[in-house]
Amino acid sequence: MKIIDIRTMRGPSYWSVKHTKLIVTKVDLEEFAGTWSNGIPDFPARFMELFPKIGQPQPGGISGSGRNSPKHAPLDEDQLNDGEPLGHVIQHVALELQRMAGMPVYWGKSYPARDEGVEFVVFAYQEERAGRRAAEAAVEIVEALCKQEPVNLKPIIDELHEIREDEFIGPSTYSIVAEAASRNIPYIALKNSNIIQLGYGVNQKRIWATTTSFTSHAGVEVAGNKNRTKAMLNDAGVPVPRGTTVYSENGLRDAIDELGFPIVTKPLDGNHGKGATIRIMNWEDAAAGLKAAQEYSRAVIVEQFIEGFDFRLLVVNGKLIAAAKRTPAAVTGDGASTIQQLIDKVNEDPRRGIGHEKVLTSIKADKHTLDILASKDLTLESVLPAGETLYLKSTANISTGGTASDVTDQMHPYNVLLAERVAGIVGLDICGIDLMATDIAVPLNESRGAVIEVNAAPGFRMHISPADGLPRNVAAPVVDMLFPPGSTARIPIIAITGTNGKTTTTRLIAHMVASKGYKVGFTTTDGIYIQGVQLQKGDCTGGQSAEFVLKDPTVNYAVLETARGGMLRSGLGFHTCDIAVVTNVAADHLGLRDIYTVEEMAAVKGVLPRTVRKNGWAVLNADDDLVYAMARTVDCRVALFSMRDDNPRIQEHVEAGGVAAVYEEGYVTIYRNSYKLRIDRAAEFPVTLGGRAGFNIENSLAAALAGYLAGFDKDEIKTALRTFIPSATKTPGRMNIYKFPDFEVVVDYAHNTAGITKFAEFMDATPATHKIGIVSGLGDRRDEDTLGFARIAGRIFDEVILRQDRDLRGKSAEFLRDIMERGLRLDKPDLKITYIEHEPDAIDYLLRHTPQGGVGVIFTENISATLAKLDEFEKTSAVS
Repeated sequence: MKIIDIRTMRGPSYWSVKHTKLIVTKVDLEEFAGTWSNGIPDFPARFMELFPKIGQPQPGGISGSGRNSPKHAPLDEDQLNDGEPLGHVIQHVALELQRMAGMPVYWGKSYPARDEGVEFVVFAYQEERAGRRAAEAAVEIVEALCKQEPVNLKPIIDELHEIREDEFIGPSTYSIVAEAASRNIPYIALKNSNIIQLGYGVNQKRIWATTTSFTSHAGVEVAGNKNRTKAMLNDAGVPVPRGTTVYSENGLRDAIDELGFPIVTKPLDGNHGKGATIRIMNWEDAAAGLKAAQEYSRAVIVEQFIEGFDFRLLVVNGKLIAAAKRTPAAVTGDGASTIQQLIDKVNEDPRRGIGHEKVLTSIKADKHTLDILASKDLTLESVLPAGETLYLKSTANISTGGTASDVTDQMHPYNVLLAERVAGIVGLDICGIDLMATDIAVPLNESRGAVIEVNAAPGFRMHISPADGLPRNVAAPVVDMLFPPGSTARIPIIAITGTNGKTTTTRLIAHMVASKGYKVGFTTTDGIYIQGVQLQKGDCTGGQSAEFVLKDPTVNYAVLETARGGMLRSGLGFHTCDIAVVTNVAADHLGLRDIYTVEEMAAVKGVLPRTVRKNGWAVLNADDDLVYAMARTVDCRVALFSMRDDNPRIQEHVEAGGVAAVYEEGYVTIYRNSYKLRIDRAAEFPVTLGGRAGFNIENSLAAALAGYLAGFDKDEIKTALRTFIPSATKTPGRMNIYKFPDFEVVVDYAHNTAGITKFAEFMDATPATHKIGIVSGLGDRRDEDTLGFARIAGRIFDEVILRQDRDLRGKSAEFLRDIMERGLRLDKPDLKITYIEHEPDAIDYLLRHTPQGGVGVIFTENISATLAKLDEFEKTSAVS
């Protein structure tokens, strides 16, 4: 078995609109093609021995995506004995491997590919790198089972665990992201950082762990300097332990002389309890504590040890949100078991796991633990007396195996006020306050307790999932702070797809939106534009390009061209949009990325309207059967456009109260109920070239309708369409017309049969003494598509210059030349064809041989080079 292709979906895609994080694999079963699970000796039994929990309902985790349901039933031994396709088995193994490594994912599907013995296996992932590794491992494991070879899961699970710990954003960050998502606030993980963007464009906010866009740098600096923090709190009347800072053993002796025992040592700039030693009772332990702290900071704080329990108070936006009593990792003796055995028994608690994967973290007997044991003349092999509790860490951090109990409802009002004052004094929007007290229900100043430390970016796990007490939704007030009631996290998104016309429609809509005063970001096949400035060149119609716009902090409106390739390669770069426009669906790029029919291509394009929010609009071409059929698949409102005012679909739609745009009597007209709103004569729009370019009338209909649904009035739409001047700068490679003294040249990107058919209508309406065109065969088209394209080109032109693309996409130059010449002469056997391999040479020939009153057409591959060449020729012509 082998994986032929593997893709990572990061948004709505052809495989699922709802499940956006998917691994899509194409697996060649090779010698096991056609074999099912019941056709391999002992396969079901060996499989269930390896994965005993795969058939059981799985508990949700801290980042879980749900439990098994009847719709996505687990795989069990009975099913395997009855017979399951191996692709389906691989799918379940890939999911189970991730779950075993602490990543609770459940959704998947598998089905045969077009080629015999090849299966598509699609499944959810939590962490991208882990998902891809799970795909590889699943294929390896199933193949080994089929060959009756031994399988060792441990190294695979260990590897996936490591990936999870490296990649997972952490329970605190995740809780904020999950809360935001539950409110329909979108998020983007910013690459090469641990920063998460919540919201889009100008309305975005950012979080990094539990620091936010509102977190004060000064507050973080104060909290990071424990001496400064303690001084500020002391000046404000907050109880703090007495202490000093030392740099050497001599300084430590002086501090002990002043403070006496017991004491605490901790690094000046430490966090998460690193390098801290508590309840030091003698000089030897004090010296060891100094050394441990200086591994993190040369300056070491020495202060009184305050008797009592360890409490963590969480303040968000000036309000106390939660309080937890923390207990260090500990074991209790039974008189028979060694300390290591007691640790192992504690770690058997199903709530404990590696790192942050579960509510509690497994206890590790690290160097710190061994030092504590040594100080008590104990080892891991020592046996504790029954009932004796041994603390294995000097701090109560959850990440080192500690536990937490919620005590929020026990807080004395004095202590609530104290916590809120501390957060304000230090200057933190999200503040973790550590204090020692015998009883949190008693005012701190009466219990002889003290504030020990103030933390920026405090962990939330102890509050979200305490070992005892009520879980607290501490993420909700964070999201409330970032996005107060009445504010919005989103910006309007209009997305456009289709086989032809999507770039021009995108530019028309972007121009209309910009004319209204919005700061627009838009994507096209020739680049990314922010407020009219091109920031990226090339085909920018995929998910990453969409995210580029949505991440820009200056953009307040997004218009996104969305092409087939991006949706198949990685999915959309957004989960929902406000308006989706589908221009048409035609035979183009068939046979690529496993899309072989126009109906399958329509399913790809149909992803976009399915992402429209419920009150948004899908703008569909009623003249295209496949596009019109998309209305049945969407959960939003539908508006239609048509080049025919007698289209029965339009009439039925409008009579039912729908909205439509129609080309009637030369006008672009909006229909709503029994009313007509005439925008303007289509011939007045420069993009239609006086009405000759019917395909751009159609694009204008789609743009006008989208603008109307977006809330623009008639005059705004009319002005925008009248002021959109197509040019090599504004619409490069889309109907760029150069008027030279003796002839005209048209540059266009028509690259498929549907596109050149509509272009032919324009050429039929264009008078000329001679029509000469530069065309090429495309290697990434089916042979029948290339023949169809060439046949129409042969009908259009009196003479053809045949060239070759630089990238032949796997086909030979001789083959493409032959099939193009056959197609060009299907209807014109005597058509003059001049073969010139390279595009620049072909353009030179066209410029020399287009006669007076003639029209030359360049279907270009390299738009920028072609336009530059024509610009230079225009200058030369003007001079001469």
